[in-house]
Amino acid sequence: MKCRRHFILIFVVLFLIAAGCVFELYISEYELTVTNYRIEAHIEKNIRIVQLTDLHNSEFGENNCRLVASVSQQNPDLILITGDLLNSDENKTEVAVSLIKQLCIIAPVYFSYGNHETDFESLYGENLKSHFEEAGATVLDFSWQDITVDGQNLRIGGLFGYCMPEKYLESNEAVQAECDFLNKFQDTDLYTILLCHMPYCWIQMNGLNEWNADCIFSGHTHGGQIRVPFVGGLWAPDQGWFPGNEAGLYYSDDNSKVMILSRGLGSTEKIPRFNNVPEIVVMDIVPVRNN
Repeated sequence: MKCRRHFILIFVVLFLIAAGCVFELYISEYELTVTNYRIEAHIEKNIRIVQLTDLHNSEFGENNCRLVASVSQQNPDLILITGDLLNSDENKTEVAVSLIKQLCIIAPVYFSYGNHETDFESLYGENLKSHFEEAGATVLDFSWQDITVDGQNLRIGGLFGYCMPEKYLESNEAVQAECDFLNKFQDTDLYTILLCHMPYCWIQMNGLNEWNADCIFSGHTHGGQIRVPFVGGLWAPDQGWFPGNEAGLYYSDDNSKVMILSRGLGSTEKIPRFNNVPEIVVMDIVPVRNN
C-alpha cells in the first residue's frame, strides 16, 4: 500500500510537470506580452515607438488580428519592424504584407532587413522591398530619412549587418559599407534612431561606445529561445549557450546611447520557444527632466 501511494504521488508530480510544460509551450507560441520601456533624451516632445521583430510568419489570431489590436492599443507614433518578418525557407510573403498593411493604418511603419529577408531574396529572386513598400512601409536598407513626429525632428535609419567598429576595418574589409553608412548616418545634430537586426557587435564588440547612434532597435536572439528561470536565455545566434545578453536595454558606458533588444514574436528553430512569451516592445522616449 505504501509503495502504491509513492507511485501515485510520483505520477501526480510528473503529470503536473508535463501539464505545466505544455502550458508554457502554448503561451510561448500563441500569447502576447507588452514590454514597456522609458528613456530620457535630449528631445522636445514625447515619442512613443512600438517595435516588432522576428515574426517568422507567425500569426496571432486570424490574419494577425490579435497582434494588430495589441499594437493599436499602444497608440504609437511610429512602428518599427527590425527584420525576420518572414522565413527564408518558405516562399510566401502574404503574412508579412498583410500585417504591414494593417499596421500602416495605425502609424507610420519603418522596416529594416533581417537575415531571413536577405536569404529569401537570394533564394527566390524576389524584391521584398517593393512588396513591403507597396504595402505602405518605408524600407530602410542602408538608408535613412529625416522625419518630423508631432513637431519633433528625428533621423531614422536602418541596415542589415553586424556594425563592427571602424578599428576592425583593417582585418575585415566586408564591414567597409557598414562603416561608411554609419559615419554618414551619425553626422547630424538630430536625435538618431537606428533599426539594426543584428545586436552582437553593439553589445559584445563595443559598438554602443564606438558609434553615435542614440537609440538602436534590434532583434535576432529570440530572447534565447528557451528561457531558464533565474538564468535567462539558453542559446542565441552568434552568442552561443547562456549568452546573458539576449533581451532588454543595453547602455553605452556614459549612458548616452541605448540599444533595445526584443525577444521577438516567432521562431524558426526546431526547438520551440519555452518560458518565452512573444513580445511587443513599447518605448517611450521623453525629454530630459531639468532637476
